[in-house]
Amino acid sequence: MTNSTKTLLSEARGLPPEERVKLVEQIIETLDASDPSLDAVWSKEAEDRLAAYQRGKIAAVPLSEVLAKYPKA
Repeated sequence: MTNSTKTLLSEARGLPPEERVKLVEQIIETLDASDPSLDAVWSKEAEDRLAAYQRGKIAAVPLSEVLAKYPKA
């Protein structure tokens, strides 16, 4: 964590709870901002995968099989 980040954190801790919640929400919104060029790449990828599935080039995998690959928290 940089010094400026530590300073911001220290200042944020001094805010009333309602203000801290608003600040966190606004920071999270910046992380969720869409990138049109990235969205276009993922859209094409999804279309390509669907077309490959419809042509029989790839098979669907049951959700239970996918989830079994990941440990439960």
